[in-house]
Amino acid sequence: MDDHTTARTPAIELRGIAKSFGEKLVFSDVSFKLSRGESLFLLGATGTGKSVLLKLVLGLLKPDSGEILIEGQNTVPLSEELLGPLRRRMGIVFQEGALFDSLSVYENVSYRLHEEGETDEAKIEQRVREVLSFVEMEEAIDKMPSQLSGGMRRRVSIARAIINQPSIMLYDSPTGGLDPVTSHTINALIAKLRDTQHVTSLVVTHLIQTAYVLLNYVYSAEKHTLVPAASNGGSVQVPATRFLVLRNGAVYFQGNHEELAASARDPYLKTLVS
Repeated sequence: MDDHTTARTPAIELRGIAKSFGEKLVFSDVSFKLSRGESLFLLGATGTGKSVLLKLVLGLLKPDSGEILIEGQNTVPLSEELLGPLRRRMGIVFQEGALFDSLSVYENVSYRLHEEGETDEAKIEQRVREVLSFVEMEEAIDKMPSQLSGGMRRRVSIARAIINQPSIMLYDSPTGGLDPVTSHTINALIAKLRDTQHVTSLVVTHLIQTAYVLLNYVYSAEKHTLVPAASNGGSVQVPATRFLVLRNGAVYFQGNHEELAASARDPYLKTLVS
């Protein structure tokens, strides 16, 4: 596959995904594509399977039917061993950060490198410090998770997720339960990865405000924070951003912000965007 074909291959593509747990139907037919460098916000009421979908994309769960393609490769028939290289292209930030409480920040962030057989501790430490510096948490390298605030734990979890320089990032309610100031910090980190490393982002969120912030702001490397995005042909544009809404086991809506706003009279969508 040449570079041009690779660029046109979706980062993530789901085709006709169905998934049940016993008699509980989660998905009956879910299909969508996510282009490279694009951001997709996954919305839906509690219990619509948003977190399950992330686990399917990551290969932690298998669908009952359908295909899941990561950068053009169908992951559904792959064994755990063959899934390894594809998983290294993805980073995930779980709800509440999901750090190992018995491990230090350094041990949490370096965990994946050790699991993959890296033995050069100097190289590991250099990489850990790089990603902690990226999330402005290098001073916490020797601390335990119990010594960190909720926002600090979330930033460390982002550092852990990007240790392998993934091209795809999955976020499960990254700002859930955080105060507005801390939420702004996490949104800035998501934008920083999007705008400086051009990662593809799949974001589960209950907070439409998170989506609107990332839709209207870009990360400024000069100012080290979010700044309003240029519009009307300006030199800096927010990368392509779309929304996907799940309901009753299927895709209820997918489209850009303008299409979502135009559909806001729909009673179900209104509950999500108001």
